[in-house]
Amino acid sequence: MIEFTSAPSITVTVNGRNAHRQINAATTLAEFLRDDLGLTGTKVSCELQVCGACTVLVDGHPVSACTYLAVDAAGRSVRTVEGLAPDGKLDVVQQAFINNFALQCGFCTPGFVMMTHALLEEIPDPSRADVMHYLDGNICRCTGYRSILEAVLSVSDAPLDNA
Repeated sequence: MIEFTSAPSITVTVNGRNAHRQINAATTLAEFLRDDLGLTGTKVSCELQVCGACTVLVDGHPVSACTYLAVDAAGRSVRTVEGLAPDGKLDVVQQAFINNFALQCGFCTPGFVMMTHALLEEIPDPSRADVMHYLDGNICRCTGYRSILEAVLSVSDAPLDNA
């Protein structure tokens, strides 16, 4: 006979604030952020860790929130696109995407922005090839990639606001 335990209780620091919830053990981080915390900037598209739309940072590292379990984020720090502009002022990466027309429908933009933050933390002054390689797992269906590439390169080696 299989015994089922009660739903786990987790505490996660999300955008600098502690979130304590009881959740289903199979809840993904994307579901936790969107459904439990109302942070809808994290988009869910492929649910297979292929498109990058759901990229968030966990302890500073990019993860696909659509396949990352929320229980695995317990005790960790999660940063979403909403956490980049806590006072309502866009950070340098978000502003660069606007300035370079690096979005059209905007669905993929949060994932690209979060991956760009991870890239710039690791390589403050990336080459064009570095950017192309790092963003390879993020897909955009409407803008093309030239403007996204230009946006990222325009802020390379710039201090990241709110980082």
